Amino acid sequence: MHIVENKTFDEERALYGSKDLTVKNCSFAGIADGESALKESCKIKIENCFFDLRYPFWHNNELIIANSNMTKNCRAAIWYSNNVEISNTSLYGIKALRECSNVLVHNCNIISPEFGWSVRGINMENTTASSEYFMMRSENLEFLNVELNGKYSFQYIKNAVFENCKFDTKDAFWHGENITIKNSIIKGEYLAWYSNKITLINCKIIGTQPFCYCRNLKIIDCEMIDTDLCFEKSDVDASIITPIISIKNPTTGIIRVPFVGEIIRDDPKSECEIIVN
Repeated sequence: MHIVENKTFDEERALYGSKDLTVKNCSFAGIADGESALKESCKIKIENCFFDLRYPFWHNNELIIANSNMTKNCRAAIWYSNNVEISNTSLYGIKALRECSNVLVHNCNIISPEFGWSVRGINMENTTASSEYFMMRSENLEFLNVELNGKYSFQYIKNAVFENCKFDTKDAFWHGENITIKNSIIKGEYLAWYSNKITLINCKIIGTQPFCYCRNLKIIDCEMIDTDLCFEKSDVDASIITPIISIKNPTTGIIRVPFVGEIIRDDPKSECEIIVN
């Protein structure tokens, strides 16, 4: 494998089409303001590098990025790439990851609106993120120890498992399908509307009007804090261990809860059984 180290690149397509290349302690920045530094490259390893230019990793295969920094100017950094591992790296440019497959992200810090759209297979661990429309339309996600602050996260995702995560994000999981969330905290308004086959186990759920228009919703031994107008027009099987402010017109299923401030039944199609004890 060829090694490039201790250099600065700012020209257009500086290392275009590279193969079997390790890049160490290099900077991609400068007055030429070039784009697409490593586009169409294969078997690339990046170590301790600085990226301040646009679109560095498009159409890459077998890409490893470690201990590096992508600034807010490094927009759309990793697109259309396969077999990607990113560790101990800051990703601060908008749309940092999109249309990729088989991605591992661990020990990273992400500040990137529209991060992770249409990714097929991503494992994320021990990472913090701030983003809007985070991971939209992605499939086959596995998240462990991830903290997220954002809006409109995980919309239209399919086939996902989240464990020991903390999410502060409104309108999350809309239209999601086949999702399991374990031992996590989810704070935000209007959680998981229009979802199908979402299961939450030992979670803390915080915020107004969660779980409306859901199908095949399962809630197992979860806390629900400051939650009102829950479960409207939803098919739900829930065991809840804290009081709920109000439940409104759940369609079918059963809800077990220790206390409900108000049960609203003004829809004749609301036939869900509610057991308070």
